[in-house]
Amino acid sequence: MDFSEARMKLRELLGSVNPSELPNLLDWMRNSDELDQLLIDNNKVILQSIAEDLRARLPIDAMLPSETAAQNKMQMRERPTVHVDSFLYSDEQVDSLCQEGAMSRNYCLSCGSLRTAPLDFISHSFSMSELQFLFQNVLPDLSGRTVVDVGSRLGAVLYGGYVYSSASRLVGLELSEDFVRLQNDMLHKYRMADRVQVLHANVCTQEVLLQGTDVLIMNNVFEYFMEPSEQTGAWKFIMKAFRKRGSLLVTVPSLQESLDALQVPLPPGWVEELPVDYNVYLGRDTDPEDLRQIHLYRVV
Repeated sequence: MDFSEARMKLRELLGSVNPSELPNLLDWMRNSDELDQLLIDNNKVILQSIAEDLRARLPIDAMLPSETAAQNKMQMRERPTVHVDSFLYSDEQVDSLCQEGAMSRNYCLSCGSLRTAPLDFISHSFSMSELQFLFQNVLPDLSGRTVVDVGSRLGAVLYGGYVYSSASRLVGLELSEDFVRLQNDMLHKYRMADRVQVLHANVCTQEVLLQGTDVLIMNNVFEYFMEPSEQTGAWKFIMKAFRKRGSLLVTVPSLQESLDALQVPLPPGWVEELPVDYNVYLGRDTDPEDLRQIHLYRVV
């Protein structure tokens, strides 16, 4: 049954409901967790299990002691900001942690007072819903293709690509040796090493790899981990090396936003932005605005 047929059947069903009971049914459809349970498949269960293993091995903010530069940049933001990894923690889990006192959504405006304001949350990983959206709705069939994730960190894109796509090769590039080790532990435990590998490498040393890459994924990858001059150098390298016609580039945020912040011009004739259909329901825990941060480009 396709979407049009399903919509017609649903309308027929709603039309047969006792009018006095229709508000109750619609309220159930909007707010019940029972329908969301239908969206949980075996792939998401695997990702949830990986996330549980990672949570057990990381501090609650999923930041390593060695990530002082990223921590300092978060402290320099205008509003107090904390890192909450979206792959590890859903909104519901964050709410539970806040209720337990292990995490807070607010900060005190004046010590000792009751005046508070909301904290800004940032994540360096895609959520599970975003991964499903990326590989099932944004990208085409990846059979026989190579996917490279720049700054693979906990490996969320690699795990998501393994369960939600047919990519023949998924490669993560990661500067932190600790994160490389963590990813490799997960890949071996969940038997994903047949199609996935993690390189302890700077993207600027991977010209040959980028030249053969079919899909390059960059999720908020440089801003918190490199000085502006290093970011500029990395972008210029990528724009020179990633030139295979028809290859796809996924960025969060948009290319324009990332490059404008560095005052780096987008090379004319390098890529074209492709339309993305964001009107997809993946569960109540999915924020449509987060999906709209995902941009897709094609090398021309």
